[in-house]
Amino acid sequence: MRSAWKTTQAIVRSGRIGGKRALAKYRKNKIPSSDVDPNRVYSERSKVRTHATQAREEPNTCASNDTMQVVQIPSLKDNYIYLIKDEETGTSGIVDPAEAAPVLKYLAHQGEQKVDFILNTHHHHDHVGGNEELKQALSCKIIGAEADKHRIPGIDVTVREGSAFAFGAQEVHVFETPGHTSGHICYWFPASKSLFVGDTLFALGCGRLFEGTAEQMWNSLNKLMRLPRDTMVYCAHEYTQANSRFAIHVDGTNEALLKRKKEIEAKRKNGIATVPFLLGEDMDTNPFLRPFDTNIRVAMGMSKDETDAKVFAAVRKSKDTFAG
Repeated sequence: MRSAWKTTQAIVRSGRIGGKRALAKYRKNKIPSSDVDPNRVYSERSKVRTHATQAREEPNTCASNDTMQVVQIPSLKDNYIYLIKDEETGTSGIVDPAEAAPVLKYLAHQGEQKVDFILNTHHHHDHVGGNEELKQALSCKIIGAEADKHRIPGIDVTVREGSAFAFGAQEVHVFETPGHTSGHICYWFPASKSLFVGDTLFALGCGRLFEGTAEQMWNSLNKLMRLPRDTMVYCAHEYTQANSRFAIHVDGTNEALLKRKKEIEAKRKNGIATVPFLLGEDMDTNPFLRPFDTNIRVAMGMSKDETDAKVFAAVRKSKDTFAG
């Protein structure tokens, strides 16, 4: 932990980052995001899936306050990349760049020539696919999990559970959250109450268990639920509308959930993102965060004596085969 802290502080203090030549070339060529191969294939363990790049919402500033600005950049079929900036120092970073093109396009449009870091939550290609191109273009440093250092392209700084590092004037805390993958991590910015969760937690959902166990994922989610309820959560995919259908399936009498589902449907009808979201609202409506609830246990055919971890496992298994 101390090594990661020192190394990252040194990176922040150095004040370097170039990339003018690469961005000038990008402006000249005006490369559209549609130039990305629409049939690019990504591997998740032994499984393979295809993401089609398509027109979606434009980048938007989804958070801006005295502490941090967050710009959400749509990517691929349903990914979100986040461009974050510490308002006091101007230190900036990119969270989980699925691809480089939409990030470079946005930076060129804004006249920005400097990004300091890339923060990766895990190794899946739709989270690290832009690492090397962005690193070459912007000379930024890549931060990722110590456990995943052999699987994250271009990694420079490794972090682990309990690590803390400086991001400009802010301190970032790292949580190891295995479940979706064995080396997944999340980044918590206490000063701005911002949590970047990758594929651990989604609005009304959680990540599939590709490498970890249900018990590991439940423990990871419990770790996140200890944070303040007004924490703003930034996940990496727009899955909320589909997740809401499953949530209603297992928790259909939850008034807060029924109200939230209507709000989600209205947003998606108008092409508005449902991410970020408040942690507290999700704790009240996300069935993956509520295995202790009697109605959810009944829906899963499980008794009050079962552990929360076992009920969570049943909810996760049910979602994996849900066709609604």
